[in-house]
Amino acid sequence: MKHICTIAFVVFLSVFGIFRTQACTNFLVTKGASASGHNMISYSADSHLLYGELYHWPAADYAAGTWEEIYEWDSGKHLGHIPQVAHTYNVVGNMNEHQVAIGETTFGGRNELVNTKGLLDYGSLIYIALKRSKTARQAIQVMTELVATHGYYSSGESFSIMDANEVWILEMIGRGEGINGALWVAMRIPDGYISGHANQARITQFPQKKYKWNDPKADVFYAADVVKFATDKGWYKGPAKDFSFSDTFAPVDFGAARFCDARVWAGFLKAGCPVQAYEAYALGHDLSKRMPLWVKPDKKIALHAVMDIMRDHYEGTPMDMTKDFGAGPYALPYRWRPLTWKIDSVEYLNERAIATQQTGFVFVAEARAELPDALGGILWWGVDDASTTVFNPVYSTSTYVGETVREGNGSMMQWSDNAAFWVFNQVSNYAYTRYNAIYPEIRTLQLEFENKFLAQVPEIDTKAQALYASNPAEAVALLSQYSASTIDATTVRWKQLYNYLFMKYMDGNVKTPSTDQRDPKLEQPGYSPDWYKNLIKQNGENLKVPAGGTAH
Repeated sequence: MKHICTIAFVVFLSVFGIFRTQACTNFLVTKGASASGHNMISYSADSHLLYGELYHWPAADYAAGTWEEIYEWDSGKHLGHIPQVAHTYNVVGNMNEHQVAIGETTFGGRNELVNTKGLLDYGSLIYIALKRSKTARQAIQVMTELVATHGYYSSGESFSIMDANEVWILEMIGRGEGINGALWVAMRIPDGYISGHANQARITQFPQKKYKWNDPKADVFYAADVVKFATDKGWYKGPAKDFSFSDTFAPVDFGAARFCDARVWAGFLKAGCPVQAYEAYALGHDLSKRMPLWVKPDKKIALHAVMDIMRDHYEGTPMDMTKDFGAGPYALPYRWRPLTWKIDSVEYLNERAIATQQTGFVFVAEARAELPDALGGILWWGVDDASTTVFNPVYSTSTYVGETVREGNGSMMQWSDNAAFWVFNQVSNYAYTRYNAIYPEIRTLQLEFENKFLAQVPEIDTKAQALYASNPAEAVALLSQYSASTIDATTVRWKQLYNYLFMKYMDGNVKTPSTDQRDPKLEQPGYSPDWYKNLIKQNGENLKVPAGGTAH
């Protein structure tokens, strides 16, 4: 059983109608768009109640007649069971030993299509598919065939699915109460392009061509009756060739653009994609011109750049949260929930950026086709806010995980002093109090660690390859030990960072060492001039020192 899911539904009524904003952001990078020549997908699992830990299922064999119990990932509710397969693959987090990786975002869609009698929620589909699939296509086949047989329990969902050779987006929604199966479309991202989704369905029109699963030319798969179903319901009345999955099952409104697709737009911008023309759409001001499902970046994207896309707060855009009064005196690029609020019967919003405070875990999965599967998959994984975390290299063939990220080491309401989730949250939440002073110190150490890991991985690869030729088990043991020890060591260092930051910035001061540690250098920087000016507007007369007065 897993814990509370990546999805935290915030349902609210707006002048634009009823809509949902949810959690999670994914980007999909094909090897032709990647500087390293590797497929990558990124995923931030965002929920105010998701405890960040690194899941692990070892490869296993099962006797005929064995059942796999199904628990909803969001709540832990037992939904039922399905027949187990004879053999399952090793899975670490959201990537398996064959370099298959899966991420998700929930788009909700038409409420009448939810099937509360289905056995498989989106979280179960992800992890079962990872345990049963050697390729991205096989994962899509497993997921769609399982829901056809046992029913789909969740609302509308977008999945990022990749292996070392292909990257796919799968969008799925149920058929209604008590009806098994799902309405779905899967599209392969063309090589050289990137895609993204963030809680809004992104597939519109698609080529309605029939392919077999093993056809190398296949670039689309879909439920055979997806258009007929919508037509029979009266939801679509045009020519079959013009049918749009998103416009039919999850139409865009202001909230979908501003809170969801805006994140995709910002990530595309940061990746160097020519999407400036979609700014009005991202702002929710012009919904007539939707962004394309995939775009071609102006230059190839490095792995670390993908990590930094996950750290975006709309910097340099009209939604930049560091520039308005809400940023406070320390340029904080965060706003506490709820997302919308009313003053004098007028509704306002807080921005929802890619990097957000309520992240449970975040990763960039990298699949490397030039290496054997047992050596090729790396889950660059961290807990908490992407902006303040460290992406640690975790080989997807690992047979165990580090103690600091092990399942059961703490929970959302159980403190553990050596759990990475709590250690990193201590640092990030302290940084939120004086962001423009503390965050640069975090960023310096973050870069030091990630650059070190990026340099170490080729060395570890070389050692593992030398072992793999004669002793594959020993190579896997090396990768497992490196992955676990690295993430544990990062957590220890982050605990030390918290101690240092707390001492340095305590009580609004800035203390730096001097020759006498008992008497450090003291600075009291106060607030920014802009903040003082705003304070004067609010309460200047009361705070003014009279002429000739003395301030102490």
